[in-house]
Amino acid sequence: MKLVWCPETASKAYIEGVKTLASENQGQEETDVAEFISALAGGWKAQLIIDAQSNNNPTSTSLTLTTAAQHTHGKYVCLSEDETETKNVMKQLKGVDFLVVDGRRRDVASVVKEAKPGPRGMVVVRYNARKSNIVSSAVIGAGMRVVRSVFLPIGEGVDVVHVGVGKGPSLGKSGQSRWIRHIDEDTGEEHLFRR
Repeated sequence: MKLVWCPETASKAYIEGVKTLASENQGQEETDVAEFISALAGGWKAQLIIDAQSNNNPTSTSLTLTTAAQHTHGKYVCLSEDETETKNVMKQLKGVDFLVVDGRRRDVASVVKEAKPGPRGMVVVRYNARKSNIVSSAVIGAGMRVVRSVFLPIGEGVDVVHVGVGKGPSLGKSGQSRWIRHIDEDTGEEHLFRR
């Protein structure tokens, strides 16, 4: 099996996320990222959504992911930075469909490494990502492959990585070359690389 995109659920999760944030009066830049992540979770029909936050306060992302979980009839688990030290919480990271990690966490790489995808694969979203691409290098493990990876300039940056399970081509291990487009955030210059 594989993750399949559902535009109807994505739009429902997005609209409900907007309504939820409007009632909470969140800041515009923060809500843009939260609404996008909510639509992603809804569109992939995630059954287990893990939200690894950098603080203990409910964020706009946690509010919209809760609504997305209601639309997908899935389970939403919120992990603060303190909780990830315990082994009981790490056991919850098995069979993950959708993992959201705040880039301000000190243990981003370890959270991503501990998360084990479900039989359909997993989508990893890191917001407040800035420039580094720690998600792609951290998730490649035995039986997993990066199907698609993209950095989006929303808020402080959003990394989205689709991790597949089983056999198949991976972005990092493929023998074929491909073109990668990179836009320098400081100068606005576009660079094309062949990989």
